Amino acid sequence: QVQLVESGGGLVQAGGSLRLSCAASGFTVSLYHMGWFRQAPGKEREFVAAETWPNGYTYVDSVKGRFTISRDGAKNTVFLQMNSLKPEDTAAYICAARVKGSGPYSYWGQGTQVTVSS
Repeated sequence: QVQLVESGGGLVQAGGSLRLSCAASGFTVSLYHMGWFRQAPGKEREFVAAETWPNGYTYVDSVKGRFTISRDGAKNTVFLQMNSLKPEDTAAYICAARVKGSGPYSYWGQGTQVTVSS
């Protein structure tokens, strides 16, 4: 059974930090690239960060220099370190997985809520 389980969300003041985790299971995680998306109430889901082929990373402009995606391969877990948080970062953060090198994201988590107060 494929599972992506996010954790680490919460309430934080502007300027603070959070580290999100996404634990993956039920598929060969080493064959997949992982990504993070977010969705605020009443808004479309937005791309945030992802691993890219062959060993790179990409970020939406609004989080560059503040967010970092990383992976612990031994634990099949991907992280999103979020620093200098802003109220506009408030959203449900969702991790996803897709086959390395191509294709749409095929597996999605349920999300973890991040709320940044001003």
